[in-house]
Amino acid sequence: MAAAKLTVSSNGSLKVEGDFEIVDAQGNPYGLGGRTVVFICRCGLSQNKPFCDGSHRGQFLHEAKAFDLPAKK
Repeated sequence: MAAAKLTVSSNGSLKVEGDFEIVDAQGNPYGLGGRTVVFICRCGLSQNKPFCDGSHRGQFLHEAKAFDLPAKK
């Protein structure tokens, strides 16, 4: 399986695909039911957090454009 890839969508969620695990704050894994692609909520409106349920439509604006972070201190 391919390494994990995270795609930031404009006006939407984070798409996570590949070989990955998602855990809660205590380190407990979410049961992903064999999925190799999931969408993570960025807007905070989903009733299924941390997963996206489409609640952001028309209410969340962010143009996803890549940039370089400054050097780590």
